[in-house]
Amino acid sequence: MSEQALNLRRSVHIVRRHKILIFIMAVVGVLVGVGYSVLKPPLLTSTATVVLPLAVQNADTAAGAGTDTTVKGPDPFMATQVVIAGSDPVLSAALPSISPAISKATLRSRIKVTSPTAGILSFSGKGRTAAQAEATAGAVANSYIAIIGPKTSPGGATPAHLLDPAVTATGEAPVEHMTIYAVIGGVLGALFGIILALIISRADRQLRTCDEIAASIGVPVLTSFPVDHPSDAGGWTKLLEDYRPRDLDAWRLRNALHQLDMTGFDTGYVGDGGNSSLAVLSLSCDPGALAVGPQLAVFAASMGIATALIIGPQQVTEVMAALRTACAVPPPESSKRSSLLHVAIGDGGLADVQLESALTIVVGVVDVEAPQAAAAMRTTMTVLGVSAGATTAEQLARTALAVAADGSEIAGILVADPEPADRTTGRDPQQAPAKRRSPAGRPRSMTTEIRR
Repeated sequence: MSEQALNLRRSVHIVRRHKILIFIMAVVGVLVGVGYSVLKPPLLTSTATVVLPLAVQNADTAAGAGTDTTVKGPDPFMATQVVIAGSDPVLSAALPSISPAISKATLRSRIKVTSPTAGILSFSGKGRTAAQAEATAGAVANSYIAIIGPKTSPGGATPAHLLDPAVTATGEAPVEHMTIYAVIGGVLGALFGIILALIISRADRQLRTCDEIAASIGVPVLTSFPVDHPSDAGGWTKLLEDYRPRDLDAWRLRNALHQLDMTGFDTGYVGDGGNSSLAVLSLSCDPGALAVGPQLAVFAASMGIATALIIGPQQVTEVMAALRTACAVPPPESSKRSSLLHVAIGDGGLADVQLESALTIVVGVVDVEAPQAAAAMRTTMTVLGVSAGATTAEQLARTALAVAADGSEIAGILVADPEPADRTTGRDPQQAPAKRRSPAGRPRSMTTEIRR
């Protein structure tokens, strides 16, 4: 039962994730239903009643008087008349009286002859309009009377005649007809969209939950939180000045820094930043995760930690261009940026950046298709910023191998924009701690080669 519940929950998540696709398919279904109702409008029905000669009815009754009537069945005579009324001769004779003209096959599908009681035949005709329905029923009834009437009038008896002419047509209203088909089309379209979403998700290799991301390369997720998505230099400038995480997100960011042993600084402490530095790498295929490093730096400064945000060498130009532009310009005096946050471009490595800080955060982007080592930027920790649903296990593994080839190890993963329905944490209880504090209370130097 637990596995079934898990599969059901996963299916619900898939449906929510593809809700736009399902909505589009439902709309298409509604349009198809409306179009079908226009091309196939509802048929109206009109009924004409024919009464047979009384003498014929009496003769038929007398013929059956000597039979056993313990078990009564259909009247054989009336059953025969029903067959005759729907026969080819009757229908062929009725065709010239129907306008607009229709084929004999169409007429056969639109006429229904029944015998509601002995001596009575009911002719129900259908048509796209009331006039057509009335003409269909009346034409077949009159054709039947013309063909069978003289033969059923022995001894001068009154021939078969029209009892109730087809004068009133009834049926489904066009709006009601359209509504029914629109609803049916919408439901079928939505079901098709759900099936299509499930098929697409089976072929989707992108990692969406924290557990999936962590398991892909065996590195624990430190925390997950929403990130901003600036599209230009002004947006990045605003993020560096105004970013304020919600209380829950602030707590998660604090815990992430604590796990990396980067929260034990005195408020306002200023050092050289060389012994406490963190590289936050994202993938070129995941531009949404680029804001992980800057937001972490802004938050650290808000905690009272003198923080330097270094934008590493640019390997993927289009991904970091706007961020580099925003960070290359010194903030004006009116800027709301924290005085504890210092920003710089680090194309030549950390040695060329003269910023006094207790914590240095280096932002880099790895070209996932062809990862190459950038200029040496040595930090004490390396973490990956990964957006939910933006990368595959192969891409993360390729990045991890590239980092390991430079003599570094990934200490953890920061998940950006986790899916709302994701209740996993991505924490591996068997994972060894990423760092140890030295007796002096400062992080040990873990020299790593940062790659973008």
